[in-house]
Amino acid sequence: MADITLAQAQVVVDAAARRSQQLGTLMDITVVDVGGNLKAFVREDGAWLGSIDISIKKARTARFFDMHTGEIGKLSQPGGPLYNIEVSNGGLVTFPGGIPLRNGDGEVIGAIGVSGSTVENDHDVADAGAGALP
Repeated sequence: MADITLAQAQVVVDAAARRSQQLGTLMDITVVDVGGNLKAFVREDGAWLGSIDISIKKARTARFFDMHTGEIGKLSQPGGPLYNIEVSNGGLVTFPGGIPLRNGDGEVIGAIGVSGSTVENDHDVADAGAGALP
């Protein structure tokens, strides 16, 4: 099973931080490896302390289910097939800002989670990071 390297994780974090700065937001940015373990993290100066845990949980959620956290959120609404999933696995986050990271062969090698602004900005910043994966 392929795994994200530290060099790749740093490229992802750096690209996400650049996008955060372009948007004028203050973000906590997490990259986890293929096992859902912390690989790289940055807390931009002034970013909310409470968003540290959220960014980690978004990254882990995206990796555990290999899908965008916003998509899991749609499935976890009352009456949905994944209703209450956020209470599993030690706590998940099911709103946008978490994206699986894939290598050139399409294999999931980790995930990014971003928190600190609106869910739209969180997703935008996560997407910028994921899009920079070499």
